[in-house]
Amino acid sequence: MATSDLSGKEVLLGVCGGIAAYKAASLASLLVKSGLGVTVVMTESATKLVAPKTFEALTRRPVATSMWDTRLVHPHIELARQAEVFCVAPATANIMAKAACGLADDLMSATILAFGGKLLMAPAMNTVMWEKPATQRNYKTLLDDGVQMLGPETGRLSCGESGPGRMIAPEDIFDAIVAAL
Repeated sequence: MATSDLSGKEVLLGVCGGIAAYKAASLASLLVKSGLGVTVVMTESATKLVAPKTFEALTRRPVATSMWDTRLVHPHIELARQAEVFCVAPATANIMAKAACGLADDLMSATILAFGGKLLMAPAMNTVMWEKPATQRNYKTLLDDGVQMLGPETGRLSCGESGPGRMIAPEDIFDAIVAAL
């Protein structure tokens, strides 16, 4: 899809609290440069790794972090309705478990549950977490529910180990978002 075809389209970028959250800033930048409208929603844990101001500067939009944000009456509903694609990158084991079970106890999980469009997730976690039977069940459930899973890939992890669990490159996630549009 040509860059001019992306103008006016809206993407919701969910950023969870894995160390790969820093890669989401590069993804946000790629999305904005392509002409897409980008709104970021972050988990509380993600804000401990990358400041919301980073994403506000990149997207020129406020970042949503709480169900109790007074800028929106129903944040999870309003965020879900404005986007054509919702990409969660990085998607932690925690958010995958919540999404697989339909839990909605924070802004991110409630927005996922309220979203009716194309949902993409880019898992990122330690290899042991990735290989747990519970995580693999959640992954399969999400696939069965129509979520497009992007990775993870095998490589060096922040803990110094190597193995499956590394988030795929922002450029590859960008390509998947454009294809989903």
